[in-house]
Amino acid sequence: MASSKHHATGKKIKIKLNTERCKGCGLCVDVCPRGNLRLSKKINAKGHNYVEIIELDNCTGCGLCFLMCPDLVIEIEKDNG
Repeated sequence: MASSKHHATGKKIKIKLNTERCKGCGLCVDVCPRGNLRLSKKINAKGHNYVEIIELDNCTGCGLCFLMCPDLVIEIEKDNG
């Protein structure tokens, strides 16, 4: 799953979530300073509730979720265009 938006700074933020890799540990949810991540009520093929973005426009692209995730579920790309 991939989402993208233009941030107020003019940078485009693209977030990719590999929901099949997510084991639902919630570490990214706990570390998000904006409370913008949650565990889905849906489950992936491994039987885990996976992470999802609540509101893409609320994401600053700080990268704390990316740094915290032990399973490399989250990718964040920032572009000046």
